[in-house]
Amino acid sequence: MAFTQPALDLLPRHPILIGDRRAEAGGGAIHDHIYPATGQITRSLQLGNADDVDAAVKAARAALPGWRALAGDKRRDLMFRAAALFEQTMMELATLSVIENGSIMRAAPFVAVDAAQKFRYFGGWADKIQGCTVPTWGGPAHDYVAYEPYGVVGAIVPWNGPLFAATMVLAPALAAGNCIVLKAPELAPWAVMRLGELLLEAGFPAGVINVVAGGADVGAAMVAHPGIDKIQFVGSGATAKTVLRNAAETLKPCGLELGGKSAVIVFADADLQEAARRGLSGGVSANGQGCVNGTRLLVQRPIYEQYLQMLGAMAAHVLVGDPFDKTVVLGPVISLPALHRIAGMIDAAKANGARVVAGGTRLEGDHAEGYFLPLTILADVSPDDHIAREEIFGPVLTVTPFDSEEEAIAIANDSDFGLGGYIHTQNLRRAHHVASQLDAGQIQVNASGEAMTPCVPFGGMKQSGYGRLGGEAGLHEFLRIKNVYVNLTPPAVA
Repeated sequence: MAFTQPALDLLPRHPILIGDRRAEAGGGAIHDHIYPATGQITRSLQLGNADDVDAAVKAARAALPGWRALAGDKRRDLMFRAAALFEQTMMELATLSVIENGSIMRAAPFVAVDAAQKFRYFGGWADKIQGCTVPTWGGPAHDYVAYEPYGVVGAIVPWNGPLFAATMVLAPALAAGNCIVLKAPELAPWAVMRLGELLLEAGFPAGVINVVAGGADVGAAMVAHPGIDKIQFVGSGATAKTVLRNAAETLKPCGLELGGKSAVIVFADADLQEAARRGLSGGVSANGQGCVNGTRLLVQRPIYEQYLQMLGAMAAHVLVGDPFDKTVVLGPVISLPALHRIAGMIDAAKANGARVVAGGTRLEGDHAEGYFLPLTILADVSPDDHIAREEIFGPVLTVTPFDSEEEAIAIANDSDFGLGGYIHTQNLRRAHHVASQLDAGQIQVNASGEAMTPCVPFGGMKQSGYGRLGGEAGLHEFLRIKNVYVNLTPPAVA
């Protein structure tokens, strides 16, 4: 089987975008980007460094007075124009997404549609940011609350869904009147680099959006920079702890959208066919590399074996292969180290007694040069097993039986994470009760992705982070509150 050769001429050539200046090289290390489906280098790019971050911050601060003073309807119109551009370049952005991290082409165009939806939704908020008046005590006075942008927001986004995460941050931040310094992840830089160019093409003033492709050193420089007023980080919990430690030096506020270990609870009264189909999606969505994917399946004992049979039968039809083939459902994981890490977790689980229902070993043959694992389903996994407690970030589902509603809730909540939760039941009382008891930021009932729209708040609890992106709450993540008290007591008469 011959894999489709990526259209490398589409790859952006400017890892540095500062103001309206595009640079083909930053001051940092040279990075060889690898296409996960073949293990081959796509292009080498010279990443940015702390000096590039400093220049980007200066450009953003220079643009800030004009941008925050721009009338809300003007910001709205620019965001609508950007949304239209995202739609016009949908297939280009989709292709970049496939090349950079192995996303499958049958799903990749959604990232541009999603970006357009976010910019339209939050663009609609740009001219509706309102304060309020506050009743005063004592003498005559006028007291009001105003919402203002933070200033310059540093956005650090991950490789698994860089365009999705970047627009989740940029849309509300820009609508609120902030300027942006955006780090493009070195493992998947292309779509974020193109995003910066598209915003300039849409008419955003130079300096409002700045992009620096880079590694951990660029992220650290952003967090430490005194000219950045807030950090919005999307990524792993381990990196987030480093971000917080570094941010403490300047007491810089940080928003954190981190990983998860989302439980999928399947009760005996569920529509089993639908619950199996949706349960399977946690292992294939984003090639199993989604932070909110439901990868920890808890199944009520009376239907446990029947559900496993359904999962196994469906898994046999999950086509793995060339991400550009629109019949392919599952592409590669991001890198060889990631592949080895995931395979090690699977082997350890098997050694601990997990039963392999599907998959379990790296694909060879035509897939040998890429980073491919089949959809892997492990049954009879103890809730205490490492693979049931730590984020796998690969196409692996663990399945554990439970008996009672209370036991399911206890197992689901016995986790360091709290990003998402999924419930399958036809009992409305149970759905609401269990949802109220789960320690997670987003609960979906008889669903598996429909809730990820721009108008709903998204974020986690516990080690899945804090703050919300999406909805009105997401807008307010990028606004500071100011109180103004005006004393109206008449001057004393001499």
